[in-house]
Amino acid sequence: MSQENEYGAGQIQVLEGLEAVQKRPAMYIGSTDTRGLHHLVYEVVDNSIDEALAGHCDDITVTIHEDDAVTVADDGRGIPVDTHEEYDRPALEVILTVLHAGGKFDNKSYQVSGGLHGVGVSVVNALSKWFKVTVKRDGGVFTHSFEGGEPQGDMERVRDLEADEETGTEITFWPDDEIFETTEFAFSTLSNRLRELAFLNSGVRITLEDERETDDEGQPLSETYVYEGGIREFVQYLNETRTSLHEDIIYFEDDDQNIQVEVAMQATQELQGSIHAFANNINTREGGTHLTGFKTALTRVVNDYASSNDLLSDLDENLRGDDIREGLTAVISIKHPDPQFEGQTKTKLGNSEVRGIVESAMHEGLSTYFEEHPDTAQAIVMKAVEAAKARKAAKKAEELTRRKSALDSTSLPGKLADCQTKDPDEAELFIAEGDSAGGSAKQARDPEFQAVLPIKGKILNVEKHRLDRILENEEIRNMITAIGAGIGDEFDIDEIRYKKIVMATDADVDGAHIRTLMLTFFYRHMRPLLEGGYVYATQPPLYRIRYRGETYDAMTDAERDEIVAEKCNGNPTQVQRFKGLGEMNPEQLWSTTMNPENRILKQITVEDAAAADKMFSVLMGDAVGPRKQFIKDHAPEAEWIDI
Repeated sequence: MSQENEYGAGQIQVLEGLEAVQKRPAMYIGSTDTRGLHHLVYEVVDNSIDEALAGHCDDITVTIHEDDAVTVADDGRGIPVDTHEEYDRPALEVILTVLHAGGKFDNKSYQVSGGLHGVGVSVVNALSKWFKVTVKRDGGVFTHSFEGGEPQGDMERVRDLEADEETGTEITFWPDDEIFETTEFAFSTLSNRLRELAFLNSGVRITLEDERETDDEGQPLSETYVYEGGIREFVQYLNETRTSLHEDIIYFEDDDQNIQVEVAMQATQELQGSIHAFANNINTREGGTHLTGFKTALTRVVNDYASSNDLLSDLDENLRGDDIREGLTAVISIKHPDPQFEGQTKTKLGNSEVRGIVESAMHEGLSTYFEEHPDTAQAIVMKAVEAAKARKAAKKAEELTRRKSALDSTSLPGKLADCQTKDPDEAELFIAEGDSAGGSAKQARDPEFQAVLPIKGKILNVEKHRLDRILENEEIRNMITAIGAGIGDEFDIDEIRYKKIVMATDADVDGAHIRTLMLTFFYRHMRPLLEGGYVYATQPPLYRIRYRGETYDAMTDAERDEIVAEKCNGNPTQVQRFKGLGEMNPEQLWSTTMNPENRILKQITVEDAAAADKMFSVLMGDAVGPRKQFIKDHAPEAEWIDI
């Protein structure tokens, strides 16, 4: 047997300590891209939030430094510094260097916790080039430093704690740029998550500072989030750009079997609902038993009220859950001493007992509210009845667009130039703006794995229309049929025909608008596409520069100027500006936008469902004021004329 094919005990590696994390970081933080980078901050902040949940922390500060380091400081009890008997080392060092070491397993130190695996802060240490911790407790100030996860010397007591000085923990870490694709933190990404945590933990003050930018007074950019109203204020925040059906927020809480339940909700006149479920501050994007209990009770209570008050006579059937949830904004938050999540990503709650507890709390709380507020109850029912009528009208249209058998080629749109492969993992669908770009793309593509669907004009803004109206739009019907997985509640990600769906639009204002319209449609009616990372946008070059037989592509004016100066000695043979994809000939389109070896594709994902919900509402909803303010904030150089 050749040595390279040998497989025995000698080939079995045992990774000690934090080496396993450094070898396979994605197993612990999901990825090493920008998502994984920001996850490091969340792991450290979650420890501070757990201190707050235990009643020992009021203030948390997150600071982004100019050198890509981040500091998280809190006024909690401080990480223990006394000697750990088993390891004969300070507990602080054990917690930062040993996986699955923490105080969250016995329900004594922490009744409720989001960091259940005991790997959080030790993983951050393992994936940091440098890591420094300062602890104030037990009458002293203690520090410890690490490099690549390894302790640098021993923990030191640097001074005594002042009489009026608060306890707490301060952690500063520098992500390892040899592990992460980028070490540049985004203020907006951190802001969304920290604001969410402040909503979910009423009274906790969270401050985010960015030393890389300054405000008008020359101070570091800073935002503070503190919400005494908790998830009630969360619902108000989500509904800022929507028109509510009733002024007050429906809110109730309950506590059963040491499981705390909070529900806040408000119905709106909009067509799109926005329901977010959390367990121990973790955004359970895939739902779980708490969301199931909420939906079941909501449907039953509304139908019971409607029937007992004779409000369904025009419908001849009970309301469905999706009828009632149309335009409903709700936040469900539970705190559980022993939550069971499905998978390390913690996106679905599995505790069976939670369903009944949430269902019971919802039934009692909402029934009582309806009895005390009949006008609000009637408004909610009538909105649901209207939705049910529209649903029935849409049923026929929906059946026409539902994907037929893959063997039935007549089910595919006539404009679609399909690819030869039937393997979704290999197949790509380019949705091209306009017949001109579509024609070039059809000639440019590799027919083995690339399909092209041209769409003309701007598709319907689905934020403002129900499904029956949406399905009347030919371009949307063509996209639904080509993708092949259905739409809305009947969407089945396993039936998808392509695992790369590429929005090929021009790099101008109209192209951006069309891309936003498509993203709104995907988010509202095919969200698993975005959650699965199947949606992309082309990044075609703005300029093609030629000089002495060489060709260079530039994405921006600045990049063009740099190429002209450095590559062409200031005297290029030709500078061609592409106004749109349709302007490119097939060879240019292939080489710049479709060739997997050269192209740049931007993957569109959903990090924060609540932030995405609000953004689509701002950009595509009926309210003009918030959209105008958003444009002003993000285009300060624009000149505005109020008419």
